[in-house]
Amino acid sequence: MPDPVRVSPSQLDQLPDRDPQETAEWRESLDAVTAHAGGDRAAYLLRRTLEHADSTGGGLALPPLLETDYVNTIPTAAEPEHPGDPVLEARITAWNRWNAAAMVTRGSRYGLGGHIATFASAAWLYETGFQHFFRGKEDAASGGSGDQLYLQGHASPGIYARAFLDGRLTEAHLDRFRQETAGAVEGLSSYPHPRRMPWLWEFPTVSMGIGPISAVYQARFNRYLAGRGIKDTAGSHVWAFLGDGEMDEPESTAALALAGREGLDNLTFVINCNLQRLDGPVRANFKIVQELEAQFRAAGWNVVKSLWGAAWDELFRLDTTGALVRRLREVPDAQFQTYATRDAAYIRAHFFGADPALAAMAELLTDAKITECFHTSRGGHEPRKVYAAYRAAVAHEGAPTVILAQTVKGWTLGSGFESRNANHQMKKLDGAQFRAMRDLLELPIPDSALDADLVPYAHPGADSPEVRYLQERRAALGGPAPARRVHPVALPEPSAKPFETLAKGSGTQEIATTMAFVRLVKDLMRDKETGRRWVPIVPDEARTFGMESLFPTAGIYSPRGQTYDAVDRDQLLYYKEATDGQILNEGITEAGSMADFTAAATSYATHGEPMIPFYIFYSMFGWQRTADQMWALADQLGRGFLIGATAGRTTMTGEGLQHADGHSPLIASTNPAALSYDPAFAYEVGVIVRDGLRRMYGPDASRHEDVFYYLTVYNETKVQPPMPEGVEEGILRGLYRFREGVPTEADAPRLQLLASGTAIHWALDAQRMLADEWGVTADVWSAPSWSELRRDALACDAAQLRGEDRVPYVTRALAGAPGPVLAVSDWMRAVPDQISQWVEQDWSSLGTDGFGLSDTREAARRHFGVDPESVVVAALSRLARRGEVKHETARRAAEHYGLA
Repeated sequence: MPDPVRVSPSQLDQLPDRDPQETAEWRESLDAVTAHAGGDRAAYLLRRTLEHADSTGGGLALPPLLETDYVNTIPTAAEPEHPGDPVLEARITAWNRWNAAAMVTRGSRYGLGGHIATFASAAWLYETGFQHFFRGKEDAASGGSGDQLYLQGHASPGIYARAFLDGRLTEAHLDRFRQETAGAVEGLSSYPHPRRMPWLWEFPTVSMGIGPISAVYQARFNRYLAGRGIKDTAGSHVWAFLGDGEMDEPESTAALALAGREGLDNLTFVINCNLQRLDGPVRANFKIVQELEAQFRAAGWNVVKSLWGAAWDELFRLDTTGALVRRLREVPDAQFQTYATRDAAYIRAHFFGADPALAAMAELLTDAKITECFHTSRGGHEPRKVYAAYRAAVAHEGAPTVILAQTVKGWTLGSGFESRNANHQMKKLDGAQFRAMRDLLELPIPDSALDADLVPYAHPGADSPEVRYLQERRAALGGPAPARRVHPVALPEPSAKPFETLAKGSGTQEIATTMAFVRLVKDLMRDKETGRRWVPIVPDEARTFGMESLFPTAGIYSPRGQTYDAVDRDQLLYYKEATDGQILNEGITEAGSMADFTAAATSYATHGEPMIPFYIFYSMFGWQRTADQMWALADQLGRGFLIGATAGRTTMTGEGLQHADGHSPLIASTNPAALSYDPAFAYEVGVIVRDGLRRMYGPDASRHEDVFYYLTVYNETKVQPPMPEGVEEGILRGLYRFREGVPTEADAPRLQLLASGTAIHWALDAQRMLADEWGVTADVWSAPSWSELRRDALACDAAQLRGEDRVPYVTRALAGAPGPVLAVSDWMRAVPDQISQWVEQDWSSLGTDGFGLSDTREAARRHFGVDPESVVVAALSRLARRGEVKHETARRAAEHYGLA
């Protein structure tokens, strides 16, 4: 007997079938359609049935399909009427295309380059938005916030070209593209850099992947502001323009589920699917549009595909068998890119020739029709289709929208650019290419203007119909865009009491500097004037940092509030979520937390509402993991407090290598906007935070600084001493003498011990041991900021080159201090060594270079040679080199402490 037909087990087998006969009849109907009309017809009927079930409701809702056919989401017949003047908008776009190409080409004579092909493919995606959707800062409905535009970095020449047409830039500006050092004319930054051009750019996006995740959390932060009653942000929409290749970056898709889960319908991604990365096809053997559609649909997004231009309508009408749709679905992207560069004969043979039904269809099409469809007719190049997609996006409720717009990279730049793998690196057009471009765009530029060595910029005139139309449209939408506006808002100084509490010390109680910081902020959050502006951000480990006391009082933000009974509801410190919650507890995502921090840190500019974010994290998982976002934070002129908790390489007992941070301050020192501090005591934390509030948010708004603070705090409990008098300046500048040594004899050898963070306690123990056991006097200095000492010294060096007589603070502070200087910290030696060249005394340092490891604190410190005994031996060794103690003394000490 033949083997019985095996039926694969189904998920539905576990559910009761109340009418198996009816089920069998549906199966037989499907089999019959497949047998008589083909699989394409059967699939079509199933899709129609699923659509009907989804649209009628009544309990018929089914999980959505993750992919749809490779066709437009919005049929041509369903497209809304385009409200603009198509002729004027086409001419505006043409001028912008020309000037973008001219600007980059002219800059190439200096070797500065630029990118042409990206904007060429995306021009209509931007122009449609600027003409009809993007709200400016003067839009009343958005309360002065406007829309937030995350523009693709490589498209910046097109944005500059538009600002030139609008009168916001001159030819002199365009001629200084990528030239920013000096000169009477302000240069233009290569990409969207708010720090370089703070009047124009709001968001830095060219570090790929940062734009998408930042846009998601910006949209979410807009809702947070509204939920907490800070500002009504209902009139603000977030638009992120991305490349299909950029979606390879993990940050690009890291927050899609958050946006879908929280229903952020104030967010739209526009992905320019020109099918090309920087070097070649995005998905050479696959289809990036279909892959992205499935990814976004699975995350709960509304997906709008705008793939084909109007020329394709005739082909779809002829596709009575479904062969065209099937062929479009199966052709890989790299092959379709090739079709965009080949003649009609090639396309007839290789595309239509793959199926008899398609070959018959091709006989009805002219060569011109075929080349039009495959060379230029894309949804992203037709304003009516782009407008329809944008209108659908802003009208959709309950979910964010992604628009997958297909284009040709390098479109209108000629056959030498269009769809070529190398076009990202092609920086200029020659004279013949500019002539062809002029003719294609129908611009009134005479041949004589193209005979010069430099291609000219072109402008229709300040009073031309194009410019008047452009300006009228922007006025109707709330003013210029993109634009960054800062309306300084001064915050009153908070009560002095929380800072005074830290200044008094902890008495006999042992507390860690992490807990001191949390207690300080908890008190500051109670301030009547500024307390509501604090934004605590933590990636799911608040209890590690002692922040659980904030849960029931401040609440955790959730757009749905708390729809469940918390398991710990009967406890004092229960887990409380609320629509007006103040804490952003982001889960295990440092990248998401940094994106949150950036949105809050720049709210003073984006929304005119200064917020005070603090983001607390395992120090090892901060700068090492998200330094790129911290650089973007600096570029975006963000303000706030980053807190690297459980800091240092030897404080994390039992955690081991990947948790043992010995280098974060060194990475932080590379960021010019980061003020990095490693406080040793609770009162230092208070002084630093108070200074940060003054500099970033204080009562004098004209003096607000675009900086952010990075504090490393520790989980090692110690008795916190009261603040000595007159040390505030030293704390902020980076160095002060904490405890002067008392000589046991008049001629006792002497040295200076410099320490930061938890290492101050090793230095103090070493000071006592040196005096009691070896007759050596040591002065102990607290060094809250090695990097601020270095910056001051570098500034003095620069001043000296200008003929000024300035001495670095560290040099002046240590002037006359006897003996050598020995620095110690829980960081690699390169951290304190930053200041060595400005210290006049003999310099040496101890640190935790190498990989971390798991053990007790004492064992780890002995391993790295930074425990008090190691500090004593190192001090004696330095003094022995100077002849101030005998070498035998250092050797005996090493043996005595078990170090030899």
